[in-house]
Amino acid sequence: MNEKIPETSDGKSAESRPSILKIAAIAVAIGAIAGAGGIYATGMLSGNAGGTETACAAAIETGASLKPLLTGEVAAMAPRTQANDLSGLTFNDGDGNAITLADTGGKPRLVNLWATWCAPCRAEMPALDALQAEKGGDDFEVVAISVDGGDDAKPRAFFEEIGIETLGFYHDPTIGAFNTMKKEGLAFGLPVTVLVDSQNCVVANMNGPAEWASEDAYRLIDAVKAKNE
Repeated sequence: MNEKIPETSDGKSAESRPSILKIAAIAVAIGAIAGAGGIYATGMLSGNAGGTETACAAAIETGASLKPLLTGEVAAMAPRTQANDLSGLTFNDGDGNAITLADTGGKPRLVNLWATWCAPCRAEMPALDALQAEKGGDDFEVVAISVDGGDDAKPRAFFEEIGIETLGFYHDPTIGAFNTMKKEGLAFGLPVTVLVDSQNCVVANMNGPAEWASEDAYRLIDAVKAKNE
């Protein structure tokens, strides 16, 4: 399970890192309490439905072919059965410049929305960093986007605190990326993760945390990379 986006946050860091399963259980209760705090979509991606269906047909086929690999630590990842083109998803790069997901394209990517106040997000961030270290390169990238409000200080401090070494820094203080994913039927809380192909079309998605530094995750990413060759 995952955490709803709350209206306010105390910004406190956890003193210890509980297991993913324990964090997920806690998030169930938090989500029930904080339901009224969810952010609702205010816009949608450009492009007509027919064009998106055509452009993303290959992504849906890829998702279906990967279904046997969506087990174990990545069992919550579901193949997408409807077309979602996230080319216009907007956020800031490490220099504070506005970019779109298409600007990171040309390769499959695992796009993760997270925040420092989200306990499951904090717990899985080291695993996402490990996934980038193990599988990242010209043919794959983990695009982890902080949706913390305000400037970059808090999410950058968290990266430093837990020793993130390989993830690029991306930030969306407007929460527009979350709004877009919610409108597309992809996001219900945090963390949310989508696997997109080289054309920015969604192959599979999941709400809630996962153990990305695992053989299950590595096999999935290897298969996605192979299909992009």
